[in-house]
Amino acid sequence: MAIEIPSQSLRPARPVVGILWMLVTGLLFVGVQATVKAIGPVVPAAEAAFLRYLLGLVLLVPMLPALRAAVIGRRDWLWFCLRAAAQLVGVIFWFYAMTQISLAEVTAMNYLAPIYVTLGAALFLGEGFALRRLLAVVAALVGALIILRPGFREIGLGHLAMLVTGLCFGVSYLIAKSLSERHGPEVIVGLLSIMVAIGLAPFALADWVTPSLGALAGYFLVAVFATGGHYAMTLAFRAAPVTVTQPVVFLQLVWAVLMGAVFFAEPVDGYVVLGGGMIIAAISFITWREARLKRRTVTPTPMQTKS
Repeated sequence: MAIEIPSQSLRPARPVVGILWMLVTGLLFVGVQATVKAIGPVVPAAEAAFLRYLLGLVLLVPMLPALRAAVIGRRDWLWFCLRAAAQLVGVIFWFYAMTQISLAEVTAMNYLAPIYVTLGAALFLGEGFALRRLLAVVAALVGALIILRPGFREIGLGHLAMLVTGLCFGVSYLIAKSLSERHGPEVIVGLLSIMVAIGLAPFALADWVTPSLGALAGYFLVAVFATGGHYAMTLAFRAAPVTVTQPVVFLQLVWAVLMGAVFFAEPVDGYVVLGGGMIIAAISFITWREARLKRRTVTPTPMQTKS
């Protein structure tokens, strides 16, 4: 995911703590996927997404003071709405994909979102697109082709759904990147959750299936895992530089493969692991390069330190 990392120049780095929090992050996010997989297609995808966001609203209570104090201009309201629309479509397709393909495939293909963000930042935000970054994007796309293997196996609707999901999440993150320059994380996360829950309501009600109490408990657990994952990820980034924590994200694919094999009898697909590894390597390289460039821009030259 494309996340703005606050400067850590005034905070001592704790790499071991950062790595441990990122390990927790990966386990929690795989917990999201495994719980959705365990619940199964008991309700339509749009309703499942709606229940996840609706039940998760209770977790926004600590954010209410920041939301009430927020001053949002008309233009930013438009961006918030556009982001919510992209997220809405993305989560519907994601919940559908979870019922169609393996945990490992969902996890690996979900890593395409940062690649879409990199392309979008270059095309629409005027960010540089050096040769190294271009090669990293190409490597990630090759990794996606290795996972899909068009022409060598049938590409199902679940795979196509994940391609749409990655694109929608990439748009969502790209807009969040712009909004984060003017609004705090509580406002960005809180408004997204509220607006997506409202936006999903008509889609859910159009094909409503009354869920069981067990399903409701499961979707609430999904919301808890997702919120906990984002919180743990924030703690990881606060404890250590992103160049230390980002490679640990790859373990999320390992957890997904193991959990799929042990609990859902999903065969281990070496192509998925290889393609996912290529995507993660590309993301890690892009993150490392951007961190180095950022340090160059904030480190004063000897002449600048002289008064």
